[in-house]
Amino acid sequence: MPSLHWFRRDLRLADNPALLAAVEEARVADDEVVPLFVVDPALWRAAGAPRLAYLARSLRALDEALDGRLVVRHGAASSVLPAVAREVGAPSVHVTAATEPYGRRRDEAVERALDVPLVRTGSPYAVAPGRLTTQAGTPFQVFTPFRGAWLDHGWSVPARRPQRVPWADVPSDGVPDEPGTDVDLPAAGERAAHARWAAYVQDGLAEYGTLRNRPDLDGTSMLSIPLKYGELHPRTLLADLTQAPFDTATFRSELAWREFHADVLWHHPCAARRSLRAVVPEDSWDDGDASFAAWAEGRTGYPFVDAGMRQLRALGWMHNRVRMVVASFLVKDLHVRWQRGAQHFMDWLVDGDVPQNQLNWQWVAGTGRDAAPYFRVFNPVTQGERFDPDGAYVREWVPELRGIPGRAVHQPWRLGLEAPEDYPAPIVDHAVERKVALDDFHRGRDA
Repeated sequence: MPSLHWFRRDLRLADNPALLAAVEEARVADDEVVPLFVVDPALWRAAGAPRLAYLARSLRALDEALDGRLVVRHGAASSVLPAVAREVGAPSVHVTAATEPYGRRRDEAVERALDVPLVRTGSPYAVAPGRLTTQAGTPFQVFTPFRGAWLDHGWSVPARRPQRVPWADVPSDGVPDEPGTDVDLPAAGERAAHARWAAYVQDGLAEYGTLRNRPDLDGTSMLSIPLKYGELHPRTLLADLTQAPFDTATFRSELAWREFHADVLWHHPCAARRSLRAVVPEDSWDDGDASFAAWAEGRTGYPFVDAGMRQLRALGWMHNRVRMVVASFLVKDLHVRWQRGAQHFMDWLVDGDVPQNQLNWQWVAGTGRDAAPYFRVFNPVTQGERFDPDGAYVREWVPELRGIPGRAVHQPWRLGLEAPEDYPAPIVDHAVERKVALDDFHRGRDA
């Protein structure tokens, strides 16, 4: 009987323990492996066009790696998996364990519907969410002790890539067409991800600790995209970090943040939609659409914020330092709930990933675990002057300001008659709105 591997957030052949388990089962039975991907309408409708377009490209790359044998079926997983398992006579279904709330519920439904076991092997993380606890046996609330436990626990070496796999020839609905998008997508697939990582190790990793906060420089790996789709496993990156002839602790720490957020969401599934703690009274929030639209379109009059929002629209990606600044501006200058900003990010980000997106927004909003305190408010001008000192990032993404040299680009309203006519004035006074945010915080604390 052929074995069945259900691809989800593991669109790769190397370092894929669940796939290896399916291959070994097939070899013991002297049979074939059925590689399956399910196009779930519920997930397809919920994802933004940039993510769907990239996913379609990643699936085509996976199909090519499988010699054209990827089996794609459409429908709810709880219906498709039992049907395919019966169709091919699979004795079990092999998967990488889901850890996010929707995936866990989906897998429980699939497990109930199957007549054969659902075999979970590995997770999308170096250390599976929920595995680490404090000495008291409780979930970690703060990142630094979590990182210590994560490092002490360690992780397995990368799993080998299976060789000469007898892929089954099973009818497929074919990879879905890409939805239309103007986003400039990067190359997709496992091979492209490995190439990007190899190039970064060679030319960028040594300077990551120095350049990672500079959006005007190519100082980050942009591996959040292949990590989201499982084209690379973080375990692969961590193994390579140990071989580097320079300090990689800062890069490793960023991977730990990713795993911390997944762990928080494992223990608190509600964090995908609700604040883990209230920080201001309910009457603090502004639900007006005009200010949100200006933020979303990159027309706030604050160049560093606008550059980030326009980069998001163009690339489906934004530099992490800028993500923090634009999120702070929405929540604490415009007083818009973090959930609305998080949804906008999920609509546009190619790397839109629930635990990373939602928990990073909660960090900025001061409502999550290990959150930045609510009274930490990013100044959009000084952040730009510090991390885009010559204004190159702003000039790249805000063409109205390309005629303004140097750091003056961060405060065009100070140019008087020389200020560009086609660029808006600031929609709010940061100093005033910062005071409003702090007053709201104190009202909530004193209530």
